[in-house]
Amino acid sequence: MTVETGHFALIVALILAVMQSTVPLWAAARGNRELMNLARHTAWGQLICVTLAFCVLMYAFASSDFSVTVVAMNSHSAKPFLYKLAASWGHHEGSLLLWILILSLFGACVATFCRGMPDPLRARVLAVQGMIGVGFMLFTLLTSNPFDRLIDAPLDGNGLNPLLQDPGLVFHPPLLYFGYVGMSTAFSFAVAALIEGRVTPDWARWARTWVLIAWAGLTMGISLGSWWAYYELGWGGFWFWDPVENASFMPWLMATALLHCISVVAKRDAFKSWTLLLAILGFSMSLLGTFIVRSGLLTSVHAFATDPERGVFILVLLGITVGGALLLFAIRAPTMEGGGGFEPVSREGALLINNLLLATATATVLIGTLYPLVLEAVTGEKVSVGPPFFNATFVPLMMPMLAVMALAPLLSWRKASALAAFKQLWVAGIAAAGVLLLSVWISGAGVAGIIGMTVAAWLAAATAYSWVRRWWGKGALRRLISLPMEVHGMSIAHFAAAIVVAGITATSVWQSEAVKLMKAGDSVDLAGYTWRLDRVYDAVGPNYQAVRGEMTVTRTDDGSQVSILYPERRFYPVAQQNTTEAAIHTTGLADLYVVLGEGEQTGGWAMRLYHNPLVPWLWFGAAFMALGGLVSAAGRIRVRRTRTANTAAEAVA
Repeated sequence: MTVETGHFALIVALILAVMQSTVPLWAAARGNRELMNLARHTAWGQLICVTLAFCVLMYAFASSDFSVTVVAMNSHSAKPFLYKLAASWGHHEGSLLLWILILSLFGACVATFCRGMPDPLRARVLAVQGMIGVGFMLFTLLTSNPFDRLIDAPLDGNGLNPLLQDPGLVFHPPLLYFGYVGMSTAFSFAVAALIEGRVTPDWARWARTWVLIAWAGLTMGISLGSWWAYYELGWGGFWFWDPVENASFMPWLMATALLHCISVVAKRDAFKSWTLLLAILGFSMSLLGTFIVRSGLLTSVHAFATDPERGVFILVLLGITVGGALLLFAIRAPTMEGGGGFEPVSREGALLINNLLLATATATVLIGTLYPLVLEAVTGEKVSVGPPFFNATFVPLMMPMLAVMALAPLLSWRKASALAAFKQLWVAGIAAAGVLLLSVWISGAGVAGIIGMTVAAWLAAATAYSWVRRWWGKGALRRLISLPMEVHGMSIAHFAAAIVVAGITATSVWQSEAVKLMKAGDSVDLAGYTWRLDRVYDAVGPNYQAVRGEMTVTRTDDGSQVSILYPERRFYPVAQQNTTEAAIHTTGLADLYVVLGEGEQTGGWAMRLYHNPLVPWLWFGAAFMALGGLVSAAGRIRVRRTRTANTAAEAVA
């Protein structure tokens, strides 16, 4: 009866979502405040019901209830408990329920933390959130019910894909969905503004908080997925321009553009139409990613479903949601009046350049991702669009964007002097020149390495200078304490972006690799280290059998031991699938990375050895980028609470 409780709770949530998407919208048009407040209650009701449904699903997995179809298909009694719980969202049906849970969470948060927002605007925002919820709940209940029962329950389940039985994949989907679904809030704010027919700076301040939170979630989710692919798949790299990787990357690019554009609306009451369009397109990219992994267009470890009928349902949902929003935009956007004008050399001008570059970069990724899928669907012809295309089109757009990003915080609003800004950046120029010369001196750097490291140094030094100049001088400590949290958050994120660029550049340009057939006792010299294979032996895990290598790494010059690495090849009997487990030792400045390939004791084992310089900086930098977004969001929330409290106090007085 427990599983039926979850099913019933999801149906009740659908009914509440229908109420939320209709009644408050009608009440806002009529000015009925009492019915507008209904949106708050239905939002919380949805969250309670969907949370109950999700908890029921998790309990079914935790208790190995194989009478439930998704549990039988995606779990096994021998699976570790953590992965039993993670299996709740490691498949199509459960991932959709997680999507709906996060959507209802954002709706409840808007209802709770936006009490200072005008009632009509909040009612319309929550109504749009409700409409999105209706679409996804209908999709789940009609085509992807996670609570379906099996008539003849098996004694045990099929088990979860072994590639997904990893701590990184336990947290990667929830974080990524947090960002994906968080973009729905920006979409709801945009559609609500279009319905009202006006965009104000106060609207931008409300919406910016949710964009920051979604952007931080996307940043953490994408970086965690990249880290998982790096150490789990054994390819020695961190990004492969896989269609599903791109599907998560495109909303991040749109969210980044939106984040900077919406600040112009808040500060200068400009870029209104462009901001609304970015909010719509950002969530459209999230829906597109949902379609790609559930449409049957591709086979990937990321893909949740291969049923074309489900893909058609999502395509219809995508068309209604995005098409309706774009139609409303086409009708309303021309009436949106912009703010004051600005000169090309100004902070608005710099942000506009960055927005255009980000939008163009998103378009290149979109074309490279969809073209092979569309061509195969239409003609059956298979083509591959891989790293060469993206490196040739995407990277050249990012370098000037990063260079301008360093300059923008030093420019004044409306009109500025580029010469004066450059004069302030002489320290950054010296740092960039020094790194440029160092990159030229290092053999094998190439043009890409020189440009990448120089831009990273320029951005890091310029960001540090821009932050220090805001509080340095008389009363520095007091000025530092009083500095808005948004400034700290922006500085952290920009500095972290420089760290990420340095990590990507160094590991792409200076990676060392060796592929050798090795027996016990053999050694290889690579990147100043001696890698010696000591032995290869059998090992047993909780639900797998493994062949494990033991490799000692020492410094070639003095013979001092650096680390002992244990790469593995695992076999999962239930799934009848092999996986590789790379062994990694990080120094903070580089990773020593080894993969155990196929082989046997007498003939030797295929070993792949990598020295990846600065690759840890990629994930450290991504973590700090997300932290910067959260710090800025916390600053916005604190400012909003202070203003709301002051308004309430004035009203009482």
